[in-house]
Amino acid sequence: MKINELAEHTGLASKTIRYYEDIGLLPEARRSANGYRDYSEADIERIVFIRRCRELQIPLSELKLLVRLQMDKQAPCAEINQTIQNQLEKIRSTIQELEKLEESLNELAQSCRNETVSECQIVRKLSDYDQQSKLIG
Repeated sequence: MKINELAEHTGLASKTIRYYEDIGLLPEARRSANGYRDYSEADIERIVFIRRCRELQIPLSELKLLVRLQMDKQAPCAEINQTIQNQLEKIRSTIQELEKLEESLNELAQSCRNETVSECQIVRKLSDYDQQSKLIG
């Protein structure tokens, strides 16, 4: 199948598929007699795997390891488990940071009931050098 058909089957843009090929996540595609890339069902499976990993925000460096492991059906899955666990910890940390950010923004949003910028408590707090470490956690 051609790259545009692969893109349609997998939900990825052709440009992204070419990029994944360039960085080694996908093997270089076979070429048909007219020079077009020619993809197989196995390529669909791999691209779907890659797309789902990217949806989980797994970094490309770790994704390369996962793709290599996916190709070796006899490999132990301990590294895969560890990669997913590490990503889960990163996401949990990000959630905590976002919760602190939400609290800070909510506090700012509630701090001003004035009519003009010259009296705006939000602007004052954002401009106050002594407040900078207090805004986010």
